[in-house]
Amino acid sequence: MSQNKRELASTFSPADIESPLYEKWIAAGYFTADNTSDKEPYTIVIPPPNVTGSLHIGHALDHTLQDVLIRMKRMKGFETLWLPGMDHAGIATQNVVEKQLAAQGKSRHDLGREEFVKKVWEWKAESGGAILGQMRRLGESVDWSREAFTMDANGIKAVPTIFKKLYDADLIYRAERIINWCTRCLTALSDIEVEHSDVEGEFVSVRYGDGDQQITVATTRPETMLGDGAVAVHPDDPRYKHMVGTQVLLPLANRMIPIIADELVDPDFGTGAVKVTGAHDPNDFEMATRHGIDMPIIMNEHGVMANSGTQFDGMDRFDARKAVVAELKAQGRVVAEKRPYLHSVGHCSRCDTTVEPRLSMQWFVRVAPLAKAAGDAVREGRVKIEPKELEPRYFDWVDNMHDWCISRQLWWGHQIPVWYGPNGEVLVLGPDEKAPAGYVQDPDVLDTWFSSALWPFSTLGWPEITADVKKFYPTSVLVTGYDILFFWVARMMMMGIFAMDGVAPFPVIALHGLVRDRFGKKMSKSRGNTIDPLEFMDRYGADALRFALAQKANPGTDQALAEEWVGASRNFATKLWNATRFAIMNGANVDGELPAQSSLNAIDKWILSRLSETISEVDHLLESYEFARACDLIYHFAWDDLCDWYLELSKETFASGNSVGTKRVLGHVLDQLLKLMHPVMPFITEELWTSFTGGQTLMRAAWPVSNPSHINKGAEKVITQLQDVITEVRRF
Repeated sequence: MSQNKRELASTFSPADIESPLYEKWIAAGYFTADNTSDKEPYTIVIPPPNVTGSLHIGHALDHTLQDVLIRMKRMKGFETLWLPGMDHAGIATQNVVEKQLAAQGKSRHDLGREEFVKKVWEWKAESGGAILGQMRRLGESVDWSREAFTMDANGIKAVPTIFKKLYDADLIYRAERIINWCTRCLTALSDIEVEHSDVEGEFVSVRYGDGDQQITVATTRPETMLGDGAVAVHPDDPRYKHMVGTQVLLPLANRMIPIIADELVDPDFGTGAVKVTGAHDPNDFEMATRHGIDMPIIMNEHGVMANSGTQFDGMDRFDARKAVVAELKAQGRVVAEKRPYLHSVGHCSRCDTTVEPRLSMQWFVRVAPLAKAAGDAVREGRVKIEPKELEPRYFDWVDNMHDWCISRQLWWGHQIPVWYGPNGEVLVLGPDEKAPAGYVQDPDVLDTWFSSALWPFSTLGWPEITADVKKFYPTSVLVTGYDILFFWVARMMMMGIFAMDGVAPFPVIALHGLVRDRFGKKMSKSRGNTIDPLEFMDRYGADALRFALAQKANPGTDQALAEEWVGASRNFATKLWNATRFAIMNGANVDGELPAQSSLNAIDKWILSRLSETISEVDHLLESYEFARACDLIYHFAWDDLCDWYLELSKETFASGNSVGTKRVLGHVLDQLLKLMHPVMPFITEELWTSFTGGQTLMRAAWPVSNPSHINKGAEKVITQLQDVITEVRRF
């Protein structure tokens, strides 16, 4: 192999090697999985990034860790499939295109649904998917021949298939419920698409009724009182027992409404009496449903007051809030005001608009049996969560999940596969079925997470039982941030177990944390502390960024990142480059067998012993998803043991001319070290290894295996003592 050695450049320049090497790997088909292979499969699907997105530092961490596992398993002889793709990102993508139209003075309604959707597809072809090219920049060894999209041919077939299966199993239903409504995006949102934050508002106590028949209620949303259907008190509250079953005058609307008793009321909060606005509050909806209370809707989809029969109709909800309080004050009905009053308010995760609870007819998934199956898979040990300490978060979600609102009032996405007949018929159709004449399809689309929940099997060709499905399902591990444990992971578990005859989509969920700034603070544009991975790769190279991220990646915990740490990883790469040049210049080689231990000096025995121990420990740590500890071991072996001690202590041997054994030992150590480092730093290791050994590629090289016969505690003790002496001498 060494006859194919080539000259190594005098300095390490990532820009000169990364792109040519990546193109070489793709052209050679090294990333392409073979579903006819008799090798054991190892599969990872990438959490599909939004088609609107670009590579952020969280992606860089997530993808680096997945690539480390894929490259290691490839070298171990597995048939590896790392499947890339993108999510159509319903709201996010529609918002992007709508903003473009708005800049032209148009709206989607000017185009109509068909033309607007066509416009979105055009945008995707021209501008979407920038992240895929950025993934190449990071060196990701994904199978580009299987690139997927949640609205590609597979997705278009899988989505209506699973919808019909769930509907036929009575796990999908349509009902009028309180949902989260975005008045800007004009669509329903699931609970996890709502971000809650404390805001300063006001807490107003208002007197309902007059004279002996009066009661005071406290609220943060006085404008919604126009839609009150009742006042509720706790059944055991002695202050109001005599009023239960009577009626009281609703101010401003001038309607009589009942006073009811319900255990949902907290008698110690506020006045102990609450307004029941069933169409505009989830708790109120529950009470109104239980007691058969009217639920008038007094706000339209834009958040504008409507149908209240008062002077406030036509006002924006926040303007109406002020106007209602002003009028109540004028009537002498405001008993008390607390301002500012800090309380939690939900905001749309896409546009930050204050979310409005709204009574609306929507489609839901009945999650109880699905969530139980997803929880049982972990409880029974069929699926492991790493680290185990994060299991309670998972159970907290699946054991307390509300029915999932899956309909969205958008145009971009998978249109709900339900047709309505002229006489009220409801027809749910699979992908190959056609509705009869006169039937109209439901205009709503499905929640983006509905299609991405099918990702581990829809991307393999399901509902057809393809060769890919047979070979690569279930996948081997899911590597992802704990922040989408609820968004995506639990839903994939539910859908996978349901669709694939009880087989979970992966046996292991390996969770990592978020990347924070050097001080441990969350990154955000407003703070000005975001890190652009593309800039870092331009400055220091992809390998340096990958190593800096992996070196801090402890299971399930957040990690800090600073530019100088990426710079330090670049220095590490340069150190390795110079060490390889030293080895080449001094005749190190990989020719023939290693010399017998008896013929080696103590320094050679020591480095071989340390190498075997390092290989064994790194292998175990990577298999356990302990990326940070594995990288630390690699770093200290390469920098300290090899470069700072072994090469320095061996210089005299090289100079003596009696260095045949040492040349071969150094060649072996470097060969094994470059293989061990390849999954984390693929570009520099490929360049160094092929230059040094003359081998074709590390992509086809075998993963290093520890040699127990090389472990020599005696030699380690001798060299440790020598190191202590040298260190002590250097102090003076």
